[in-house]
Amino acid sequence: MSSAFELRAPGPRGTPPLLARLVDDAALFPPGNASMPDAVRGHLDARAGEWAGAVGLFLCPASRLAELITELIKVKPVKPVALSLVIDTGLGGVPKAVSIVESRSELLALRMVEMPAPSDVDEVWLERVSEFVPEDVIRVVEPRRGGEGWLDGVRRVIEHGSWPKLRCGGLSRENFPGVDEVADFLAVVSGGGVAFKATAGLHHAVRQTDPKTGFTHHGFLNLLVATARSLSGGDVRAALASTDAAALGEEAAALSDQAAHAVRGVFASYGSCSLDEPITDLGELGLL
Repeated sequence: MSSAFELRAPGPRGTPPLLARLVDDAALFPPGNASMPDAVRGHLDARAGEWAGAVGLFLCPASRLAELITELIKVKPVKPVALSLVIDTGLGGVPKAVSIVESRSELLALRMVEMPAPSDVDEVWLERVSEFVPEDVIRVVEPRRGGEGWLDGVRRVIEHGSWPKLRCGGLSRENFPGVDEVADFLAVVSGGGVAFKATAGLHHAVRQTDPKTGFTHHGFLNLLVATARSLSGGDVRAALASTDAAALGEEAAALSDQAAHAVRGVFASYGSCSLDEPITDLGELGLL
């Protein structure tokens, strides 16, 4: 299976190790909901842009795979697009979707397959995931958050060699985990010897409340610093709750390359419907 480190190959202009390939392109997903032509064009432009080194995989739902291929045939990318296939067609649809991607290797390079888990995250289901996804492709499974069994589900995902996914937001308040929930998740993952992926709600680097919805969003920089603290025995909850952008930026910038690689070996990447917003935030903080 590909490693988190391989996904973070150094980018142009010496992208810092803490930020290399951090932001996966989820332009097709809410709240961005970009059209396929716009999403593909935006991704290819970002890959050729000044901070291409911070850009990770292109996320596409399995149900829109044919649409993606049609668009890529039109634009003829110079090299295959590194893809994360998001399964929205059920586990049974994985083999066909994987086969389609692999048959268009001149357009797409399958790096990751992501899918939601059933409520009980049972062993049989996880074994089928392992069977359906090629060994050299990263498996990302999202246990359903909430209830006492959530972290047990996370542990089972880890035990089966998949990455757990942490959903940090969405269209309703229930989709936003609290600081304690995220801290508990980090404690399990950082001790489990596997990476995780985050998704949804991480629109900006630093924790903030959206004035339109009233929802408080976690920041991806908060998550990076919290992960660093989870590995060094620091105060994880304080890092997650902080709204002090300057202090978080300074702490992140002070990490050694070795510490940064260790952090990204745990917090591998996150999906964002905008590539401009995170890059802008990181630039304003002096981290890019």
